[in-house]
Amino acid sequence: MSDFTQLLRPKNFDEIVGQEHLSAKNSPLRVLCEKGVLGHSFFYGPAGCGKTSLARIIAKTMDLPFYEFNATSIKIEQLRKIFEQYKNTLQKPLLFIDEVHRLAKNQQEVLLPVMENNSVLIIGASTENPFFSLTSAIRSRSMLFELNTIKNEALYKLCDRALIYANLSYDDEAREYLVLSSGGDARSLLKLLEFSSNIDKHITLELLKSLRPNALSTGSSEAGVHYDLVSAMIKSIRGSDMDASIYYLARLIDGGESADFIARRLVILASEDIGNANPQALTLCTSTMTSVSKIGYPEARIILAQAVIYLCASPKSNTSYLAINSALQAVNDGVMLDIPENITQQNKNYLYPHDFGGYVKQNYLSKPLKFVELKEIGYEKKMKEWQENIIKL
Repeated sequence: MSDFTQLLRPKNFDEIVGQEHLSAKNSPLRVLCEKGVLGHSFFYGPAGCGKTSLARIIAKTMDLPFYEFNATSIKIEQLRKIFEQYKNTLQKPLLFIDEVHRLAKNQQEVLLPVMENNSVLIIGASTENPFFSLTSAIRSRSMLFELNTIKNEALYKLCDRALIYANLSYDDEAREYLVLSSGGDARSLLKLLEFSSNIDKHITLELLKSLRPNALSTGSSEAGVHYDLVSAMIKSIRGSDMDASIYYLARLIDGGESADFIARRLVILASEDIGNANPQALTLCTSTMTSVSKIGYPEARIILAQAVIYLCASPKSNTSYLAINSALQAVNDGVMLDIPENITQQNKNYLYPHDFGGYVKQNYLSKPLKFVELKEIGYEKKMKEWQENIIKL
């Protein structure tokens, strides 16, 4: 059984796909490598984007012995043995540590001396930004490089290279499914093709779907992806794009996001971005939050979808958001007014509006302030008209 991921792993910078900002001839990383002066570095990016391959290419380019570890199983004794082996030599090794965000503090401390004297080149990789989990001492001695999810165009190139290499025949729809179902993960693409080729040398859509019935998802558990998906859904709803909003909702659900979390975000949006342009939006979303907490998936997806579509189709106003922010800023800037005597507790000069048909003119501020600017949108337009009418009384 051929191991496509090993045989098709890029051997040099020019063979890397999808990370041109790191592999191009004039890219800082490549220039430093080819000059042999690359310092300690940490890579982060999604699974299957080429972090390990890049580390191996760096070792080859700089002609350094390569040692590969995983932070979940690495032992300090292993590290010290390598450090001792190269202690009095002119050549330094490259230590590649995957899942580097899982390194314990004492393990990080062991790395500090060799990082300081540059007797070893340390390269770490993670699907999360490792700088949040590394000590300040480690961070100050290293550089950080981000790898991107591999775009479909680059995956098609890799796919064609693999198909030619393995001398396989295929249907166009199968080639498309190979790429689109891999979620930007080159390793996943090659593994699916490898398993398929061991069943039949002619790759069909039916064969691929029998091994991978559903497209892979980048999920939403990793911080970057999580917040990007939430942001995309919120901004799509704010922009009244129903199809985009439902799509990002589906991505969040498929990625394992809790219905409660999504519902809470919708409640916030109902007030922040719709507000009194459609007061019922907050009521519906509050009901949504209660409902999904009692029901859960899979049925909760329908309730969430109903709320998202309703929010998309609602008129938008951020009046309340702007007003409270403006008022809080004034308070923070030291605008502290005395409360007018007529509205202090137990003051007999207070005029009860209901005794005057619902409105009576009196002072509520000791000097004029303006925070609320009602818009002529949805129900808020009616509110503005009512306010303007009573002022004329």
